[in-house]
Amino acid sequence: MFIQIEPQSDVPIYEQVTRQIIEGIARGEMKPGDTLPSVRALAADLGVNMHTVNKSYHELEAKGIIVIRPKSGAIISSTEERALTPDQLRQIEKNLKPVVAEGMVLGATVEQIEHMMKKVFADLQIPAEGV
Repeated sequence: MFIQIEPQSDVPIYEQVTRQIIEGIARGEMKPGDTLPSVRALAADLGVNMHTVNKSYHELEAKGIIVIRPKSGAIISSTEERALTPDQLRQIEKNLKPVVAEGMVLGATVEQIEHMMKKVFADLQIPAEGV
């Protein structure tokens, strides 16, 4: 797992960590049952405060993406453990709405936005074996 922090970004560091872990899981770089680095180790690797990584891990746990087990660490949840709920689906829609609205205000068409969504989805898919 490779996480790159952009200190000058408007996005808080804990959110950058959270997003990049989620993208890594979506790409298949990390699989259910895999253990994330300890808070201390990841903070040291990234050169950030431990509380920043801890906040990220707790965000991931609140979303059902990881399970934090004392003495075992943070473990990627299985797909059965993180079945998509109607509330989570509404939250995804809520998060997408401002991005789509911005695109519309800037002049993007429905077709362009659909194309971008499909491209993002394809970019996050696990590459087919032997392709």
